[in-house]
Amino acid sequence: MTRFTRQSLGALAMGVSLSLCAGAIAAVAETATPAQAAQGVVRVQSAYGFDDTVTRIKADIAGKGIRFFTEIDQAALAKGAEIDLRPSKLLIFGNPPLGAQFLTSNPYAGLDWPVRILVTQDAGGRVWVAYTDFAHIADRYEIRDRDAQIKMASEVAGSIAGSVQR
Repeated sequence: MTRFTRQSLGALAMGVSLSLCAGAIAAVAETATPAQAAQGVVRVQSAYGFDDTVTRIKADIAGKGIRFFTEIDQAALAKGAEIDLRPSKLLIFGNPPLGAQFLTSNPYAGLDWPVRILVTQDAGGRVWVAYTDFAHIADRYEIRDRDAQIKMASEVAGSIAGSVQR
């Protein structure tokens, strides 16, 4: 009969847990699209066409009194490089007094601020709105002192992205 120590039983339990987790992750990865598998990305399917979605999101941003900085037409840039890319626009906006609070907690958070929302169209013609989850951004930069601001940013981005759902 084999005698197990607490350490060997713990290692065995850890190994079983990791095996189960790996199996679950593999099952999800087989069915997940690259966008779904992207860590920290929130995706919302739009009920509108591509151009309408962009227009509605920009109107919602303006209606909330949020500063709109710029729009980058990634498909147009790709076309200029003779690369085919489905419709894709990056909208950059923010509330400087809110965003600056993240930067005072960790200046490298400026890599993810101001806020970006991507509007893209997939091969099936569906239009998607995507943005980085703010809890993920906070974890990435180890921001532990701005819970209220993270909650607010998450609610606002969710509201903006949700403005194109019916």
